[in-house]
Amino acid sequence: MTLRSLAANSPVRRAHWQALGLSEEDLAKPKIAVVNSSSELAVCYAHLDGVAKQVKEAIRAAGGVPFEVRTTAPSDFITGAGRQGSYILAGRDLIPNDIEAQVEAALLDGMVCLTSCDKTPPGHLMAAMRMNIPTILVIGGYQASGMIDGDHVDIEDLFSGGVREKLGGEMKHSVDAMTKQAVRGPGVCAGMATANTMHCVVEALGMCVAGSAPVRANSDKMFAYAREAGARIVDMVHEGLTPRRIMTEGAFRNAAAMVLAVSGSINAIKHLQAVAVEGGLDIDLFQIWEDMGRVVPTLSAIRPSGSRRIEEFEDAGGARAMMKQLETVLDTEVTVASGKTLADDLSEVAVADEEVIRPLANPISEGPSIAILKGSLAPESAVVKLGIRDGSRPEAFSGPARVFETTAAAMEGITSGKVQKGDVLVLRGQGLKGGPAMGGGASYILFAIDAAGLAKDVAFVTDGQLSGLCLKGLTIAEVAPEGAVGGPIGLVRDGDPVEIDVAARRIDVMVPPEELAARPGPGQEFAVPADGWLGMYRRDVQEMSTGAVLIDMANTRGEPKW
Repeated sequence: MTLRSLAANSPVRRAHWQALGLSEEDLAKPKIAVVNSSSELAVCYAHLDGVAKQVKEAIRAAGGVPFEVRTTAPSDFITGAGRQGSYILAGRDLIPNDIEAQVEAALLDGMVCLTSCDKTPPGHLMAAMRMNIPTILVIGGYQASGMIDGDHVDIEDLFSGGVREKLGGEMKHSVDAMTKQAVRGPGVCAGMATANTMHCVVEALGMCVAGSAPVRANSDKMFAYAREAGARIVDMVHEGLTPRRIMTEGAFRNAAAMVLAVSGSINAIKHLQAVAVEGGLDIDLFQIWEDMGRVVPTLSAIRPSGSRRIEEFEDAGGARAMMKQLETVLDTEVTVASGKTLADDLSEVAVADEEVIRPLANPISEGPSIAILKGSLAPESAVVKLGIRDGSRPEAFSGPARVFETTAAAMEGITSGKVQKGDVLVLRGQGLKGGPAMGGGASYILFAIDAAGLAKDVAFVTDGQLSGLCLKGLTIAEVAPEGAVGGPIGLVRDGDPVEIDVAARRIDVMVPPEELAARPGPGQEFAVPADGWLGMYRRDVQEMSTGAVLIDMANTRGEPKW
């Protein structure tokens, strides 16, 4: 008998579970974690207790025993208020650790993860890869939004409108009025921002019931998929269908194709890289993005990339219909959560509206909708979201740098007129260590540039990240290495010429290398103090090429040595 089986069947463990009402028969059944991030803090998660209830009922009916466990619940607009948003990305990495400390510690056989706001999908996928036990995700759905005088209003309008009002810009509707209408129920942000992008990624990876994403929160459809997932996980345990059999390199290529086709959030790149690293996959998501960007155009125009709403995308067939349109460029031999191949799962899929989800032969615009740049300003990588490439934003730009160390200073530079047409606004100190955890300040600057009427005439470069709601002007984010660790962005001075050429995939500071190298690097004075959890994050977070994981995964993964 192994140490694992001794631990799993110890008398004290059985006594505890029998005291919870489990029978001897129950103790022999598959034991399934129902991972729930329910929170009364944020509407993104407020409905998940009801979802968990139905998942647990389905698990019991299928012959399993459910155990509900809780995790941290990062929500950009709520838990992003403290420390300039530093807890948001840092919260992603609490999730797999929360799960490991309960699910692996209790030696459970599988898990159903109720996935909702931006950081829960990658957190759940990271945990699935790390522990490699049968796992399926349930998509928590998106929130309803409202109307004002016949105009649709959602969280994107409110976010950008709040910045515009602060800068004295003209407003069709007041912020107070939009606040009452932008969010009309539970679920994640409406639109193809980070949460719905990641929900579509989950489907493209094959880690949910086919057809699950996106979905209206608390709809009959959402609950039906939740019950199906609860039943399916029991079979997955019996079949031994584990995440590393599903999330192969081919699956990651499929996920990249999905994000490019829907013109999704740039945040998907680092999240997918982190998931791959957790699974011990030696793949370069940045190169995959470049490869897939050559063959995948933009096939849908959902806000913020276009004018269509996420409801239209769902009604046209959602992520599954998009995969049908992409079928010829996907790896359709990958295994998905059903146990079938992707080809089998797509065999009878029809697209309900080919104006909303276009075929490859009739794209909305040529790709890529997201590109990876490199150069003397970003030797490792930088990310630019191009969205629909209709000429509305420049793809080549040169101008003098206007450098700022904090969000507040950059905002003052815009409002005071220091930032002029033709400038390249450089905001640094926003990265993984400098932020720490890439707090949300850069998004406000992007909206401020737009509100000031400078979006077409000023390029924006930052080592921070952007909200998935952001798509204004020419913005290059996640410049790596970041300034706080000695990257060239930390050495740029006011007036240095900066050249951006998307077609050539270049971003360069036109200063002789020897002059740049001779400049003093940034000190270790961070704008955001980090003690406690943020201090641990700042100390341990790895470079962007890992997807910002916290530990060196080399030689740490493999089957438990029981």
